[in-house]
Amino acid sequence: MTHPLLDLAPLTAAQFAGIERRVAALLGTEQDVVIMQGEALLPLEGCIRGGARPGSTALNVVTGPYGQTFGNWLRDCGAHVVDLEIPFHTAVTADQVEQALAAHPEIDFVSLVHAEAATGNTNPVAPIGEVVRAHGALFMLDAVASVAAEPLLPDAWGVDLCVIGAQKAMGGPAGVSAVSVSERAWERISANPAAPRRSYLSLLDWKERWIDGGRTALLHAPAQLEMLALEACVERIETEGLDVVTARHASAAAATRAGVTALGGGLEPYVHEARDAAPVATTLRTPPGVDASELVAGALAADPSLPLIAGGGALSKEMIRVNHYGVDATRGVVQSSLAALGAALAETGVRVDLDAARRAVTETWR
Repeated sequence: MTHPLLDLAPLTAAQFAGIERRVAALLGTEQDVVIMQGEALLPLEGCIRGGARPGSTALNVVTGPYGQTFGNWLRDCGAHVVDLEIPFHTAVTADQVEQALAAHPEIDFVSLVHAEAATGNTNPVAPIGEVVRAHGALFMLDAVASVAAEPLLPDAWGVDLCVIGAQKAMGGPAGVSAVSVSERAWERISANPAAPRRSYLSLLDWKERWIDGGRTALLHAPAQLEMLALEACVERIETEGLDVVTARHASAAAATRAGVTALGGGLEPYVHEARDAAPVATTLRTPPGVDASELVAGALAADPSLPLIAGGGALSKEMIRVNHYGVDATRGVVQSSLAALGAALAETGVRVDLDAARRAVTETWR
């Protein structure tokens, strides 16, 4: 008995290369694109271990938990790390990055997260890229949450290593990811004796055995399901139109902020300014005395499918995330999420205005 998800022919080198080209087109990049068989932490760690080396100095911008992870990896590589820590309710500025670079002229590697889905903020990559490029450092960007949710232009912004994942705004699988690699990044990694080689973390293996070989022989057997799912979600974005997809996410974020404000009850956006808020997810601060985890549990009791989650770690008692990305970037999901949160708040004795929230979402949605 055949099964369409089990009886799959091996993915050919030509098919793999074709998917690479479609991902490159999605990013509007002329750089090499490497697709890696794993969740996006795989290429992120590979980029850091290839681009940073013992004795180098790295500027690590921390606007959420992933920035903290990058700092740990950089230190593990033997690099001296300058952490630029920014409060999670805001975004870093190009001036802050420029000041850090001026204070440490020896910096040769900069790591930044574009959008932090975990904290709900997004950083202005274009002006930051200008100051990093003027300084001469290698620039690595985690764009896992931002790709397809907001504009992403690695070439125009001077990004040397741009890592994406398909599982958020792209609406695809979590088990495959990709990174665009500039020529100067290849030079840096090749010159680093500590860069991973003959390793699953190795970008160099892909360059030497796949790209330089004319993309005719794959390093290993690709995971067909994940690769086909990646191709399908890119095709869906192409059909809908990338501008339409990003506009849908922007509308979801704006409508969520407006709806929460109208809802009342002390629930408010965690990120103070709308310009600093990520389109991929909106984080909310619960009113004093209301536990975020308990409120989310109450909201999900009525509809477990809603994209609601409490913040991680120390934020679990005060932060709620509305993950309006991918197929959940719709007006209906936003309205249902706020209605469920409002009903759960009302159960605690807090006064809310569900009708006002619904009207605000409808009026704000573009």
